Amino acid sequence: MQRIINFILRNRSSLLFLFLLAFSLLLTVQNNALHRARFFNSSNWLSGTVYSASNSVTGYFGLRRENEKLLQENRRLRSLLFNSRKQDSMELDTSRLDYRVMTATIIKNSYTDANNYITIDKGRADSVNQDMGVITSRGILGIVEMTSKNYASVQSILNTKSNINAKIAGTDYFGSLTWNRKNHQLVQLEDIPRLVPLREGDTIVTGAMSSIFPENIPIGTIEGFSLTESQSFYQIDVRLFNDMTNLKQVYLIRNRDRDEILQLESDVANDL
Repeated sequence: MQRIINFILRNRSSLLFLFLLAFSLLLTVQNNALHRARFFNSSNWLSGTVYSASNSVTGYFGLRRENEKLLQENRRLRSLLFNSRKQDSMELDTSRLDYRVMTATIIKNSYTDANNYITIDKGRADSVNQDMGVITSRGILGIVEMTSKNYASVQSILNTKSNINAKIAGTDYFGSLTWNRKNHQLVQLEDIPRLVPLREGDTIVTGAMSSIFPENIPIGTIEGFSLTESQSFYQIDVRLFNDMTNLKQVYLIRNRDRDEILQLESDVANDL
């Protein structure tokens, strides 16, 4: 208390000046309409600026929550899309779904090696299993190869061992999608017969012969093409829709009927 008194006594002249200045300004504002209007306009501007800054800060820290909401909504919409042949309403009956969709986040991504893998933050504890398809909002990314309790390793489409069924959009001409390591934005579509009319810019999507991916998921566009040595099939360069160097959120797809399909195919092969 004594320190406060000493401070006031030491600065009494300055404090008196500030008090008289504030009092004079108050009288000026109260008795002059022009000054009063400018004062309130300035106050409104200051308070508006403060509130705007406050809302910006609050909005920034709420982005993670809003982003999670958008991911979950997109997951629900993709489930509807992949199962549209069985669903007649906007309500998902999970007991009737062929494809189940979940979200995950990439924690490690490689794209410069011969055999690239991506690590995601979901594993067996989240019902992630081997051979689940992995896509982004722009197109396919790869296939789950191995899982641990809380993480999974995804074989990237940029992997020399990758082989994915793909086709030219709007047609039933399909082939195998591979990667020749030359460019991390280009993959190759093989086994398309030379009789098929091709144009640069045509869209390539997943085919109907896969038990991992639903049909018609985007992959990329035709960058160029040439005939193989046999002159019977095309070798097609496909520019990916995904920027493989900038990936974060992904969707995982599980085909509920995959095991049954594979078992049936195995039984047929054994009977031949």
